[in-house]
Amino acid sequence: MSALKIAVVPVTPFAQNCTIVSDETTREAVVIDPGGDIEKIMMPVNRLALRVKEIWLTHGHLDHAGGALDLQDALAGDEKPPIIGPSAEDAMLLSGLSVQAQLFGLPGMRDVTPDRFLREGDTVSVAAHRFEVLHCPGHTPGHIIFINRQARFGQLGDVLFQGSIGRTDFPYSDPGALLRSIREKILPLGDDFSFVCGHGPASSVGHERRTNPFLQ
Repeated sequence: MSALKIAVVPVTPFAQNCTIVSDETTREAVVIDPGGDIEKIMMPVNRLALRVKEIWLTHGHLDHAGGALDLQDALAGDEKPPIIGPSAEDAMLLSGLSVQAQLFGLPGMRDVTPDRFLREGDTVSVAAHRFEVLHCPGHTPGHIIFINRQARFGQLGDVLFQGSIGRTDFPYSDPGALLRSIREKILPLGDDFSFVCGHGPASSVGHERRTNPFLQ
């Protein structure tokens, strides 16, 4: 199997890690969490001549999903790449993206209705690279993560960060559910499992198990 390539493009004033996952041989790719700044996302897509097959969303916050429709439009050729994810429990957030954006002074973001919601046990792929979908609520009710066991890699959105965990001060958040998601879904992946998170530097399960104060 050819190599899986990862490019991270920080977008929006929240410095959210939009992640481009591609296959080295076929140049097939997906874009995970295009929160905005579409021209920045398109630069590596065009430079590497990637064929973006799908747009994946981990959850419904504006810095992760607010640019999904604009990216879809920018990538439209014979066919628009579908927007896939998150879990249906975040539909209420996706339908309010434009309101979220106005509250933060970020005009132009549009509400999103995904072409397909995802749930625990579903799989998605980039060329021959298969990613499992795990439902990890707590930060938002419908938050999902994408994991590739063969590559020992995942995109965890705003569940687990280097040295921290996702915010749980929203009315719909659940601190207990977030910690259960981490302990029951992420820590069992193994210490050598590396990940890109929604903000900040990448990390590994082992590093967070040993050093993250929220997991001690």
